[in-house]
Amino acid sequence: MPVTVDREGAVAIVTLNRPEAMNALSRAMRASLARAMQELDGDDGIRAVVLTGAGERAFTAGLDLKELGADTSNLGAANAEAAEENPVKAIEQCRKPVIGAINGVAITGGFELAIACDILIASENARFADTHARVGIMPGWGLSQKLSRLIGIARAKELSLSGNFLDARTAADWGLVNRVVPPADLLATAKRLAHDIAGADPAMVTAYKKLIDDGYALPFGEAIALEHRVSVAANSQVSAEDVEARRRAVIERGRSQKG
Repeated sequence: MPVTVDREGAVAIVTLNRPEAMNALSRAMRASLARAMQELDGDDGIRAVVLTGAGERAFTAGLDLKELGADTSNLGAANAEAAEENPVKAIEQCRKPVIGAINGVAITGGFELAIACDILIASENARFADTHARVGIMPGWGLSQKLSRLIGIARAKELSLSGNFLDARTAADWGLVNRVVPPADLLATAKRLAHDIAGADPAMVTAYKKLIDDGYALPFGEAIALEHRVSVAANSQVSAEDVEARRRAVIERGRSQKG
């Protein structure tokens, strides 16, 4: 199976499973990933998703260039809007939070797939590279626009125009990943965070994620206005009793975490 799905309670672990090919994103893998994410999006029992790669070498090396070399018509299809061809769309269309557990290299299309995730936890072995300029293929999954917004335009140009690799620690310093952990701790750390997220009200998490994403795509003033509209509509439906009950639950959770 090019993509496997394991469930641990309310958390699903999705694994790109072509370690012999550095988890390269073949057409079959892209289609399998889209199916997996669509199924998890529609599964009310799943509240958070962890996405990782099989093996120790790669999260994913991006598009399968051997496959493209045999049939370059696949390249046009891979830039399509359909999630079955575009794995970034498959991730972005999932309403559940997706945590990327970056176990190895994330190269070019793999880099794009990584930053499609909501949160990134990186192994010390993780490295990121944008080799579009060296391969001679323009990005079509958002990297040219997203990366500059995440790490700044000068750093994005440094990476994308040189094709150089970025190590995990520097990626954390630049704000690209949330944290870096030893390889043996990667999956456990990502799953622990996923279970933390899964413990919150799922409708609230879904709505809050959408508000953050929708606002991030807007100019700041419009984003603030969006938050105001959403807040007024949503908070008018909240009862004082619900707020008090949840406030007490938050206090109890804080006490347990302190210990």
